[in-house]
Amino acid sequence: MSQDIEAAVRGPEAYSLARNALEDMERRGIWPTPLNYELWLHFVADPASALAQEIERILSEGSTITEDVGEELAAAFLPKAKLNEQIRDAGVQLNRELASVALAIKQAQASNGHYGETLEAAGRDLEADVAPLTLRELVQNLSAATKQVQLETQSLEKRLDASSAEVARLREHLEQVSRDATTDALTKLANRKAFDDEMARACAEATELDLPLALAFIDIDHFKRFNDNWGHQTGDQVLRYVASVIGKLAPYPRVAARFGGEEFAMIFPQEYAKDVRAVLEEIRIEVSSRTLKRRSTNEDLGAITVSAGIADYIHGEDASALIERADEALYASKHAGRNRTTCAGQIASAA
Repeated sequence: MSQDIEAAVRGPEAYSLARNALEDMERRGIWPTPLNYELWLHFVADPASALAQEIERILSEGSTITEDVGEELAAAFLPKAKLNEQIRDAGVQLNRELASVALAIKQAQASNGHYGETLEAAGRDLEADVAPLTLRELVQNLSAATKQVQLETQSLEKRLDASSAEVARLREHLEQVSRDATTDALTKLANRKAFDDEMARACAEATELDLPLALAFIDIDHFKRFNDNWGHQTGDQVLRYVASVIGKLAPYPRVAARFGGEEFAMIFPQEYAKDVRAVLEEIRIEVSSRTLKRRSTNEDLGAITVSAGIADYIHGEDASALIERADEALYASKHAGRNRTTCAGQIASAA
């Protein structure tokens, strides 16, 4: 959002903006969940934004903003808006800090210049014959000037130490903001934006260096039915559990991300699909090996199963083509009965 819009959100026009958002949600039949409300604040505040355009596109096609769609929109657009806002705030603080340091240095330079002039004048006086009383006054003046410079130097050192600490704090804050902006809040895996960025980078690297690259999609079987039966909080518990299993098997340079809803993605740089299929099988078997219990009531939730699909990168293709083939492999696993892994090469061979 622009600074003017942000001021409206925080200032006197905030109530008007909130009312407009709620009225627009009611008119369009959008359920006012906290996430949808946050999306609609951005939507109403900045109708020309990429988020607003995507919402308009979805609604113009006759679709609605379901929970999954809302989560995908939030993952794709809100972190960037929040990141830009927090980076700008940190930048303002950093500029203030640097301006303060520059002023302190300027004052110190002026003081040192004055001290130098005092020393030069004293040198000229000493070259001439001076009376004892005048000499004593001269020594006292030099002593006072020296003490003043020492005090100002100490003050500048303290100011620079404090400034270094503040700059370090701001840098740490920005690093944390950057991590938050690329992390899915629920599962702690990479979010959709981070996945898109990493996919583009991995495809470019694979083509440039002639390296293998594989992409896998993992989807929780019958998750919607599970969510309907047990509720969204329990569904979140399942998502976190599956994400934890996937995350264990995604050390650098592998990347595990929440692609959207109950679907996850794993990027395997410098690896072939046939070689990492065993990783997906390990995930599938471990996920189904445990019987989960509902935290609030300790009820038995039964076993959770996942389906997976994996595809190799074809040098020169864009990321969307690889995503499409990996997605087709995933749905081949779904159509074949779920709880299994399919390679895109198997589909091509069968065809």
